[in-house]
Parts: sequence; C-alpha cells; structure tokens
Amino acid sequence: MDTTTNHTTTPETASATDKRATSMTAVVRHRYGGPESIELDRLDVPTPKSGQVVVEVAASAIDRGVVHLMTGLPLLIRIAGFGLFRPKQPVLGSDVAGRVVAVGADGGRFQVGDEVMGVADGAFAEYAVADVDKLVLRPSNVSVEDAAVSTISGITALQALTAVGRVTPGQRVLVIGASGGVGSFAVQIATALGAQVTGVASAKNLDNVRTLGAVHAVDHGMTPIDEIGSTFDLIIDIAGRNPLRRLRRALAPTGTLVIVGGEDGGTITGGTGRNVRAILLSMFSRQRLTAFISKESTEFIEPLAEMLADGSIAPLVGARTDLAGVADAIATFDQHGVAGKTLVRLEGA
Repeated sequence: MDTTTNHTTTPETASATDKRATSMTAVVRHRYGGPESIELDRLDVPTPKSGQVVVEVAASAIDRGVVHLMTGLPLLIRIAGFGLFRPKQPVLGSDVAGRVVAVGADGGRFQVGDEVMGVADGAFAEYAVADVDKLVLRPSNVSVEDAAVSTISGITALQALTAVGRVTPGQRVLVIGASGGVGSFAVQIATALGAQVTGVASAKNLDNVRTLGAVHAVDHGMTPIDEIGSTFDLIIDIAGRNPLRRLRRALAPTGTLVIVGGEDGGTITGGTGRNVRAILLSMFSRQRLTAFISKESTEFIEPLAEMLADGSIAPLVGARTDLAGVADAIATFDQHGVAGKTLVRLEGA
C-alpha cells in the first residue's frame, strides 16, 4: 500500500511533540441532550498517554454513533462506560484524519508529522487523542476528506461482511440501509469481493445505491423485504426495523443474517432486544442469525485503507460542515437523514 510517511521529527524521549498551541476550539456538550446541548468552547490541547498520539485534526465525520453519544440513548450507552449522568468525554466525534503532533510513550510506529486516519477520542476539535492501535498511515493517494469519513462506517461494513457474514464470491447479498454510512460501504465492499448485491434504500437514494455497485436497488417504501422476489445467502441489516420473521423469509435456508445496530427499540436497550432474539433463535435453525459490535482496530482499518487506496471503494459524502455548523448538521442528519456520511472539515486544515 502506498502510504504517506513524511516523518519530520524522530521522538527521542517518551513523549515528542511539535505542537505550538496550548488551547483549541472544540465541539462540546456537558450534558446529554439534543443538538441544543452542543456548543463551541476553548479547551486545553490534550496530552497523550502511553500508547497514544495527539492528532491535529484536518477532518472528521458525523454518523449515527455521534447521535447516540450526544443523547446518551439508549441508556446502555451510559452503562457501557460513557458516563452515567453526564458524558465522561465532553467532545464528540470519532472518525479522524490529520497529522500527528505529539507521541506518547510506546507510540509505536508513529512519529511527529505522520499523516494518519482512524479513530480518535473527541475528533470534533482542532486536536484529538488517539490510541495507536486505532490509527494507520493515510495512503498518499487518499484525500484527507475521504479518509476522514471512512473508518467508523467502513470497518463496521467490512466486519459485517467478512468476519461475521463470511461472504464469498457469487453469493446473493442483501444490504438493508444501503445508502447510509455503513450501508454505502457494505454495497461497495461486497461488490469488490465478488458478491451480487441488492441494496434497499429510500426512493430518493436508489440512484446512489446503483452507482455504488448494487445490481438491484429496492425502494423500502414500496417493496417489503420478503417480497423482493428471491432469497439471499447473506443479509446485512443496518439499524433496521424489520421483524426477524420477515428477515428470515428473505434469507436462504442456510443463509446468514447479520444485524448491525438497531433503532426504535426503546430508551433502555435500543434495538438490541432484536439482536439477542436473533442469536437465541439461531441455535434452533439452519439459518445463521447473528449480531455484533464493531471492533475498532488496525486489524480492519488497514485493509479498509488499502481498499480506498486501490479504488475498490470510495466514500459517499452527502453533506459537509465545519465545527461551527456541527450542531445543525447533526440535527439534519437525525431528523432527515443524509446519504452516506456528513463531513466535518476544520477551517484552515
């Protein structure tokens, strides 16, 4: 893979840095709530701990996970360690692309000046901390913007298809939610791996789904999943609302269902109840009914970066904003939806 290496400084101590700023602009919320809880604030530039680096953020992205962390819903989010009564991390944002400006002890293969992409903690800011095992060098032929919107959704799609779904060439794959962040990558990755993809989306996004590589594009408002006209070897259901009985009717007798997330399941567990039922039912069926939580690791970020570099996949960007517009962009995303990802580009980056 052709990567940007541009090592400008070799750290000689446990921590090395070329950053000059001591404070930064960040998108913060100090309580759980809607977009009205978000504001711009000035914070101290973070310091990397062992196994971390600080990234000068060039761009980030908005996806469904941002909304969940903003609202603290479902409540399982809070119980999982993000803060029971208020957010532990006031800064939102996970997807990141930018330049390493500080390296903590055990900074691994990274040096100050490296251009990177991956997952950071609080990426809607001028600087963000990232674990070294959640970053890779950004390929030199992949733009900062493409890198910034790809990691979270891309690795989720990659794991759903490969590690969990075990897709093989020639399989019939149904992607439900094909025009969204994860779905748009799932269509492309499945196609690149030789599958025949049918994508399900709203009528306004069907052309996008076809452009991404789907052989067939289905309007979810017109055709129920189990009336498409064929059964599928693999179904990737992204934040879907279809009952399991309908999904199983659309699945081949020995096919695999992979549930990615879930919505409309109540304030406590979200859509995870359906996920648990699927796993329990799978024990009594020839069909594999599965669900999973995406793993944020270079194990998946590296192959994703390679696919971006060789042109196998390209992100679908449906909207753009800067830090000052993040609250409005999240509101639009949550209320009306956005095809693909919403890019957050920092001014001057």
